[in-house]
Amino acid sequence: MKQMYIGLLGCGNIGSGVAKLLGEMADSFRESYGIAPVIKAILVRDLTKTRPDYVDVSLLTTDKDRVLQDPEIGYVVECLGGEHPSADWMCEALRLGKHVITANKMALALHWQELHAAAAAGQAQLYYEAAVGGAMPIIKMLHDSLQANRIDRLTAIINGTTNYLLTRMTDEGLGYREALTDAQALGLAEPDPTADVEGEDAMYKLSILSSLAFHRHLPVQAIEREGMTHITQDDIRNARELGYSIKLLAHATQTEAGMDAYVSPMLVPLKHPLSSVKGAFNAVFLHGHACGDMMIYGRGAGSAPTAGAMMSDLINAMRQAAEERRLSACFEQAEAPASMLQDRMSAFYIRLAAQDATGVLAHIAASLSERQIGVKALLQPEERAMEGAQITILTHPASEKSVRAAVAAFDPHLVQVMNVLRVEANEG
Repeated sequence: MKQMYIGLLGCGNIGSGVAKLLGEMADSFRESYGIAPVIKAILVRDLTKTRPDYVDVSLLTTDKDRVLQDPEIGYVVECLGGEHPSADWMCEALRLGKHVITANKMALALHWQELHAAAAAGQAQLYYEAAVGGAMPIIKMLHDSLQANRIDRLTAIINGTTNYLLTRMTDEGLGYREALTDAQALGLAEPDPTADVEGEDAMYKLSILSSLAFHRHLPVQAIEREGMTHITQDDIRNARELGYSIKLLAHATQTEAGMDAYVSPMLVPLKHPLSSVKGAFNAVFLHGHACGDMMIYGRGAGSAPTAGAMMSDLINAMRQAAEERRLSACFEQAEAPASMLQDRMSAFYIRLAAQDATGVLAHIAASLSERQIGVKALLQPEERAMEGAQITILTHPASEKSVRAAVAAFDPHLVQVMNVLRVEANEG
């Protein structure tokens, strides 16, 4: 029986979950794979903190070198989170030839090339299935199952917190603040939800998915980002009347002209599979030249799904070593960033508060017409005293630069722009 030694960096919810699963599955590892995983050291910040019974406190240390410099430890499971020191310590472990398993989307997205270079230098493997989509095996699919496809488009719901908020706002008519308070009480939203609701979390995950799908490194700086805090019940009602729901989507497209990537709230056709993704669930919808359209769906967050995905990576890493095989995709060097599109075509949802005066509609129509923007649908809900007459416009696909210019040209004395959202073009 071959013993394989593991070091944990961090022992919070995820780290302790990994320790628990290792204990529960030890016999299965021995019987199924002929390996005996053994945790040898666990790095923590506070030795005095109370730990669950299944965490062996004799393994705890505040000295990172107990994990990184021990020659017997061949597998490092990073559960610290954040950019630093996590990225630095993962690079160090990889250069020393230790295989690294992580769920840290921030460190991966911001240090993608350094981490892969360190893995190549140390002839080690970098595993990160749990970094995107929790229990969904989307990383393995892109590494293995879809390698025969040229993927040109992916659109994803990859933040469970924002999807939960928008679901509650849509299904129960809650306002953003009310939905957020409930999500925080349930532990689905952090006390400071900024990273989720402003799209930062989804941006990091999109960088990782796109770099794998398109075989071009997509740096986070190239991703446009817009949060969902400005979505109101007016937008949700209007979208429903027009045949859409509103979702915070992470979208990336690769064309001959360049790559286009953004995170933003969008109108999604009700018949599109992503429109039916509710609550804290995640989904990735993609298109490949051989597979066509396909979607993977599942729980995208939580300590149990994340720890489970990390355990799957650990099992794969150990099986690779035991069988003296390696997963070549883990060693691929990230290529240089692709060129980015400077403009995009999309339909748009535009919600306006207009003065109840003669000529306002003509003024709006003229600004759109001058820039060759066609109107597909127009709504005029009941007037609201605080906002004046509301006008909602759904455009035909048009240049985004032209739409933004048209909106900017509206006379602010006549028209106040309340919201502008992209519309998902794929009907599913």
